Amino acid sequence: MRNKRILSLFIVFTLVLTLFSGCTNKEEQNTDATASTTEITVTDQIGRTVTLDKPAENIVSSYYISTALLVALGLEDNLIGIEAKADTRELYRLAAPNLLELPAVGSGKGINIEEIASLEPDVVIIPQKLQDSVSSLEELGIPVLVVDPETLDNFKACVTLLSTVTGTIEKGDALLSYYDEKMDGVKEKTAKLSTRPSVYLSGGSEYLSTCTSKMYQNDLISLSGGTNVSAELTNGYWQKISAEQLNVWAPEYIFAVSYGEYELDDIKNDPALAEIPAIKDGNVFSFPSNIEPWDYPTPSSVLGVLYLTHVLHPEIYSEEEYLKEATDFYQEFFDIAVTKTDLGL
Repeated sequence: MRNKRILSLFIVFTLVLTLFSGCTNKEEQNTDATASTTEITVTDQIGRTVTLDKPAENIVSSYYISTALLVALGLEDNLIGIEAKADTRELYRLAAPNLLELPAVGSGKGINIEEIASLEPDVVIIPQKLQDSVSSLEELGIPVLVVDPETLDNFKACVTLLSTVTGTIEKGDALLSYYDEKMDGVKEKTAKLSTRPSVYLSGGSEYLSTCTSKMYQNDLISLSGGTNVSAELTNGYWQKISAEQLNVWAPEYIFAVSYGEYELDDIKNDPALAEIPAIKDGNVFSFPSNIEPWDYPTPSSVLGVLYLTHVLHPEIYSEEEYLKEATDFYQEFFDIAVTKTDLGL
């Protein structure tokens, strides 16, 4: 009789323990499910509200600027489709060679909706110029973020936007903190300058095209202690100008972008520009770098500010300083070691 009572008590204890264990496991499973399905709602850079069921893991980026930013956030393995001409990007070859094998989903002229749909992405990132594609993607149930990082403030907002939807806020904050620290340092160095040299930055298609005041390049020149001669242009982005206009502006420095479809000698030897101070004084330069353009609003654009500060004001910022900053930057945010030759300096 005593043995039966002991056996009964043992069975009851075992049942209670099993029930308690089951409840605990269920609670843990519910907690994990909740964490993995937390919705994220953001406003993209044309004012659209976008909601994701969870942080995006499979990402399509049809824009070089957003792709480079995603690599800086450590998300190169999450990209499943990117913009065309990836094989021309030295940054990808050095920091994320797997991107060279990904499907090309489009370019600045348009995107391939069918190709994107076949990849089944959690989110697609497109530039503002392609916003007409939003409705086609949404009809397929594909979340779309439109980005427009064309000014300094918009670039920083883009960092926050992409780090939020991908669950990499800590890395995004680290990049923004770096940016703010370097920008504040430059502002402090240039705050008391008595002169701010006039600067002309030529565009990619031809040297008689330049940035407007709406572009990041305008901010870059101003932050570096220069005066952008084309700041009076307020409509659109790159604009064509005449040789007569460039003579009127008479810049003290001319910088050609590294992706220009012309040579520096084309500028230097143009007889219509011979009397411009920058040409007469030999102040015509190619804007770095060989890895990626530093005048673009990408993570490395902060290096463009540091480079330009040195060229315009070598007395307040040395070559050694910005070279160290550049090598440290690529090591920290892209995990690559770079040389002066890599930087095109």
